[in-house]
Amino acid sequence: MKSIRELSSAKLQQIITVKKQIERLEANLDALIGSALPGPIATVHRARRRMSAEARRRISVAAKARWAKFRAGKK
Repeated sequence: MKSIRELSSAKLQQIITVKKQIERLEANLDALIGSALPGPIATVHRARRRMSAEARRRISVAAKARWAKFRAGKK
């Protein structure tokens, strides 16, 4: 890629023109998006999963069994 100093004045003028077009298009896009989205986007709140009492009991029993096995191995 050429250095900016190596470009001709016609090429530099073309670069400036393209840059201005891009800025104008970005401004138009911002205006369109701004009118499409009137306010901040709401966050989605997911419902918490509920665990049944039976499931909690099974997890508790399994954890107690793991700890009992761990403690028995230390003796």
